[in-house]
Amino acid sequence: MKISIPTAERDSGSSAHTVGARSLLRIVRLTTSCLATSCLTMCVSLVSANSTHAMPPEATNVLVIDEPGDSGFALRVMWTVPDPTVTKQARVERSATTSERAANPDEAWIEVATVDAAAGVSGLLIDGLPKSSTDPTTTEPIAVRVGLVGTDEETAAFVESEAVVAVRNIFLIKRLGLAVALVVVCGSVIVWILLSRTGRSVKIRRIAALDAVDEAVGRATEMGRPVLFVPGIQDMTDIQTVAGITVLGRVARTAAEYDATLEVPTSRSIVMTAARETVQAAHFSAGRPETYNQGNINYITDEQFGYVAYVTGRMVRDKPAACFYMGAFYAESLLLAENGNAIGAIQIAGTAEPSQLPFFVAACDYTLIGEEFFAASAYLSGERDQLGSIKGQDLGKLFVAAAILIGCALATIAVFVPEGSVARASLSFQSFFGG
Repeated sequence: MKISIPTAERDSGSSAHTVGARSLLRIVRLTTSCLATSCLTMCVSLVSANSTHAMPPEATNVLVIDEPGDSGFALRVMWTVPDPTVTKQARVERSATTSERAANPDEAWIEVATVDAAAGVSGLLIDGLPKSSTDPTTTEPIAVRVGLVGTDEETAAFVESEAVVAVRNIFLIKRLGLAVALVVVCGSVIVWILLSRTGRSVKIRRIAALDAVDEAVGRATEMGRPVLFVPGIQDMTDIQTVAGITVLGRVARTAAEYDATLEVPTSRSIVMTAARETVQAAHFSAGRPETYNQGNINYITDEQFGYVAYVTGRMVRDKPAACFYMGAFYAESLLLAENGNAIGAIQIAGTAEPSQLPFFVAACDYTLIGEEFFAASAYLSGERDQLGSIKGQDLGKLFVAAAILIGCALATIAVFVPEGSVARASLSFQSFFGG
């Protein structure tokens, strides 16, 4: 039996199949176009990224030199950056020494620092290098390599320099300012000593404490009471004790001329010997050697407060009319000065201990402060070489004070104008004087 399909139905089925095929074809074409566009976009992005984050170039002109004018064991490495736009930093490494390789065989290179790439223009200082095992004044030959780091943190290949030996220099350039100051101070001292020897007048301001020596000894003579001289509690290795013994010579000579009794208790045996020699020489100089009595110059004890107990007890018993404290003093300064004040004695003190000066100033009639104490020998003796030395030292101090004031002024201005010529002058000034 035959079944016939109407013509209209056959035509409609064929038309539906045709429409479906065309839609499927459009979908395939659209998908293919989207995939192609995505691939093209990815390729363009990769190319753009590669062009933006390019690998930094290798460093050029890598040069290592021994740091000139230093105390040794330092090298300076310099390099050139071909393209600063794609270079951010530079990694610097040095070769390991023999001892370092023996301790760690796998460490052929030691990282020194990671610095700004532009630092290679002025050079990077590598100091504190190990000494050579064969020559302690030099280092082993040391090579340095530099690797540039790009903006994307990629590091270019390291470029190695030739090996260089760091040696110790005889003259330190950074200490040139101190050498100049030394020449100025010593030169002024020598010049003024020579000028004083030719007869040129050298004036030193009057020091009231030293001018009062004659008054104090004269008062003791009139009252018939002794003169007490305490040369401190330190040994002859202390410069203050030496200065005190120098003043003792003048006091002893005045006491010999006035026929006054001079008592010198000491806390060191060598100081006792030096004091005896000084007082004896003063009596000979005054033309009265027969009045010298070494029994008045005694060694008491090295114990600080045992010595002070003896001296203060003697002050209360003998009641000296004049007391001299010249030397190094510590906690005993106020005990001595207060006892002397209690017995009504004229007191003249001199020390370079800053912590004890207030007590002497408060309790004594006259006090030699600091450098006055050390200048006393030149002041009392009037010797031309010593006077010229004092004058030259004063000029040297004037030079140092002027340098300090100039440096402070430049540094102050540089704080407010950090980019100006004054700031550069301040840095140069500080560098010249080793700052």
